[in-house]
Parts: sequence; structure tokens; C-alpha cells
Amino acid sequence: MPSTPRDSTGTTGGGAVPVDPPPDFVQSVSRAMRIIDIVAEQPRLQVKAIARRAGLNISTTYHLLRTLAYEGYVHRLSDGSYVAGEAIARRFYGMMNSLVRPPSAQSILRVLAETTGLSAHLALMIDGRIVITDIVEAPGSPHVEDLQAGLDLALHATAIGKALVAALPRADQPGPFESEQLRPFTSRTHTTRSELQHELALLGPGAIVVDHGEFRENVTCAATTISRPDTADLWAIGVSSRQDAIADSVTAELRFAAQALAGVPESRP
Repeated sequence: MPSTPRDSTGTTGGGAVPVDPPPDFVQSVSRAMRIIDIVAEQPRLQVKAIARRAGLNISTTYHLLRTLAYEGYVHRLSDGSYVAGEAIARRFYGMMNSLVRPPSAQSILRVLAETTGLSAHLALMIDGRIVITDIVEAPGSPHVEDLQAGLDLALHATAIGKALVAALPRADQPGPFESEQLRPFTSRTHTTRSELQHELALLGPGAIVVDHGEFRENVTCAATTISRPDTADLWAIGVSSRQDAIADSVTAELRFAAQALAGVPESRP
């Protein structure tokens, strides 16, 4: 059975434009990773359901699950269903620890959260994906499960995503901006490429980007990029709020935090 095409991030989700497999593509590894994705996204599935979603026969799926369970990537429950294993958590923390954050990132996020009363987030663009690397929560922001360290963010529906994409040359803007892949998270989400291109065209370097309930209802976020001359990595910092608008005092503090992360000496506003 042909392997399901995987996207440029290595997953089978709709987050990036599919790319051709390498000439030394190892099908068994791809199948195993596909099963890990399925079990992680839909826990407590039985073997038959996993096989159906993976596009594999039951025998192949069973053998791969036994191997993955032995290695700790999945765990078999007493009812025969499967959940993600502890090895995934170890790899997640290893990945997070490997990221070279801007100096004093945690302390700067903490000051931003304490000063504004809003949760502060730090994110990195990796292979066309936005990954939250750090978060400091504050009482003025709603708890949003998707705004947690290690999770991907929607490029087209979040302030952090749009700030990072706007910082790229037009030719380098990633595949998820194809209109057929723009998922509507709320009624306010922009779901056409022309809408997003128009919005991004109005953003200058280092602009504060705001989304008003585009990713989650009744959640407003603001973000800006961090420009560091010592690295090619593209970072952004943002805050989230229950209010419909982000106060000027908050955007001033956000800009100050971005400058501090960039290593630019600046007086507090």
C-alpha cells in the first residue's frame, strides 16, 4: 500500500504543503511515525481503528504497535486501546531544551506578564511551523489549551503567526497560506489568501500585530517579532487578553520586551 504523503514538517496533517519523499525513504519508519501521530492525536483507539486511519493492514499495524510499545512511544491499556507513551514526553523535553532561546527569555517574559497582567508567550518559527517555546501565565488572560509550550500555532489565525510570516520575504512565506488550507477557527478567521496578503502588506518591520478572536472566541492577542543580528532564527513574543482591545500601554510593554530579547538597550516606556 502506498505511503500517505507527509507534509514539510514530517506529519500527515494539513499544516504544510506536501513534499516528495527523499530517494532513501524508509517506509517502515514513516508508517511507525504515522501511528505515533494518530495515537497522540486520538488516544484510546483500538488496533483496527488505528490501522484504518493509518491506511495500513491490521497485521502491519499490530507489529508496529508492539515495537512502539516496547520502545515506550505508545502504551497499551487493559482494554486493548493505545495512548501515547512516556518516550514521547522525553523527546519533547529534549527538543525544547535544544532550542537556543534569546538570553534572559524567561525573566523578560515574567516581567512582561507582571507588568501587563497578561500571559506572555515566546514562539519560534521552525520549518514553516510556529512552536510556542515558553509561557508565563497571568490572571488577565484566559487559559487557552493551544497556547502551551511545545504546541503548534496556526500561522493565519494568530498574532504571533502573522507577525512571524510578515517578517519573511513574500517568496519565503510558508505553504499554509494556500487558501484551501486556511482553517476557520472562529467566524473572524481570515480564510482567503488575498485577505491575509492584504493584512500582511500593511505591516512594517517590527509591527505590533493584533488578532481579535481569530484563533479563539473572546481572546485577543498581540505580538511582535524579535530581531537578533546574531542568529537567523525567527522569534516572536506575544500576549493574550480577555478584552476586545489591547491597550496602548500593553503594546508599549510588548515592544520593550521584544527589544530586551533582541539585546537592544532601551528605556522602559
